[in-house]
Amino acid sequence: MVERAKRKRCAIYTRKSTEDGLEQDFNSLDAQREACAAYILSQASEGWEAVSELYDDGGWSGGNMQRPALVQLLEDVKVGKVDIIVVYKVDRLTRALADFAKIVEILDENEASFVSVTQSFNTTTSMGRLTLNVLLSFAQFEREVTGERIRDKVAASKKKGMWMGGGVPFGYNIEERQLLINETEAETVRYVFEQYSRLKSVPQVVDELAAKDIRTRTRVYKSGRIAGGIHFKTGTLTHLLQNPVYVGKVRHKDEIYDGVHQPIISDELFERVQSSFSENRRDNALGRKSRNPSLLTGIITDPDGKPMTPAHAKKDSKRYRYYVTRQMPGDQSDKWRMPAGEIERLVINAVSKKLKSTVSDEQGSAAVLSEAISKRNAIASSLLEMNILEQRQVLADFNTRVSIEESAISLEFTPPEQDQTVSISIKTKLVSKGRDLKLAIAAGEGLAKRDPDPVLLRLIAHAFAAQDQMVRGIPSPMLSEYSKRHLQQLTRLSYLAPDIITAIVDGTQPVDLTGRKVLRLGSLPLCWTAQRAMLGFK
Repeated sequence: MVERAKRKRCAIYTRKSTEDGLEQDFNSLDAQREACAAYILSQASEGWEAVSELYDDGGWSGGNMQRPALVQLLEDVKVGKVDIIVVYKVDRLTRALADFAKIVEILDENEASFVSVTQSFNTTTSMGRLTLNVLLSFAQFEREVTGERIRDKVAASKKKGMWMGGGVPFGYNIEERQLLINETEAETVRYVFEQYSRLKSVPQVVDELAAKDIRTRTRVYKSGRIAGGIHFKTGTLTHLLQNPVYVGKVRHKDEIYDGVHQPIISDELFERVQSSFSENRRDNALGRKSRNPSLLTGIITDPDGKPMTPAHAKKDSKRYRYYVTRQMPGDQSDKWRMPAGEIERLVINAVSKKLKSTVSDEQGSAAVLSEAISKRNAIASSLLEMNILEQRQVLADFNTRVSIEESAISLEFTPPEQDQTVSISIKTKLVSKGRDLKLAIAAGEGLAKRDPDPVLLRLIAHAFAAQDQMVRGIPSPMLSEYSKRHLQQLTRLSYLAPDIITAIVDGTQPVDLTGRKVLRLGSLPLCWTAQRAMLGFK
């Protein structure tokens, strides 16, 4: 008795790179499926039978695996619905060696295989796998060469000013691959350019268009999805205002070529608008439009290389400024916080001092450098007296970068007429003040004076008020809520050494000397030498 062959479920996979011709009654996918079905029928004696599910990817490239039918097919292989994948040619399944390796791995894990009806090889042998890899190598080579040829064709066509597809710009229609002016939309385009030239503000132009109920073009896709028909947004309008297509040009990557289509606006109006954009970008970079510009915005980064942004806190009537790490939503990493006044003063003083030293070093250099030396000397002499916008301009011109580190602040800038970048490293110390983690600038660097610590200043003021109240009987309203024990502790602080008090008032005390540390010391010695040792004074 002849043993019946084991049943093998075969799935036919078909693919075509473009949608051209798919609307025909008998298309390329049908031809592939018919050939595969005939092959499966010829193997009926081996137990082969086709599954009813259709796995067709019409209009999908073989360059990746993100194809709906292929994804579904591989899922069916994993759950045991398919034993053999049948394709017309190997390149219908994939054109990339890396993707093929992934597919083979999935098939091996699920004891499945695949067959190409026009290419005879056996993937269960090493020679068969070698043959298949060679075929796939040529398929991948063909795909890459085809891609290069298409890119070269697009580049050559755009150099001739031809429109090569993509979203049709607002203000134009596309007919026979030619951009033709849509007069109704073109009027809106002219109005947008003229209004921006007058207002120099995209948000204001957006508001004007919304007030006039002017909307974007409505697009209906083959799938029935409707897009557009909404009020212009700032991003959409910015792209429109910077698109050279409206002056009869075609952009390809970083190059702009004369187009064969007609312009909607004049070159003069377009250039005027681009000049306004450049001026606005420069003003924003320098903070000219900000109510409270910060010196180091866009220049300073934290120890992780993340940009730091200005922030402030207000207590009573005093406002405290900081630079804090700008974090993306969901970012749970440490957030760095740096007092703005100290770091800004340090940067300006460091740049000024370094400029003066370089000018001094170059005295007597060749006459050709005299103008650059003179310019640097003028900047060095006036930098400290400039307002913040002028200082930001200097830092921008010098391409300045400030990096916060755990033990130092690194500063890099390039003075005018000097190719070599100047690098400065200033020692700092990481200290904890309450719940805040801060970098304090070490005294003695000779570059900047720290701001006095407001907590320490208030503590000293309360100490002398407590002495007046406890020793001389002069009451103070600021101490009305303090306990007797705390008043005694404050009174002891009034006996700090004069040089320690002076250092606190000047902001030159040790960087880790905080109000909390002073209050937690317990019994403060009356001996000035012992005080200096306890509080970290050398």
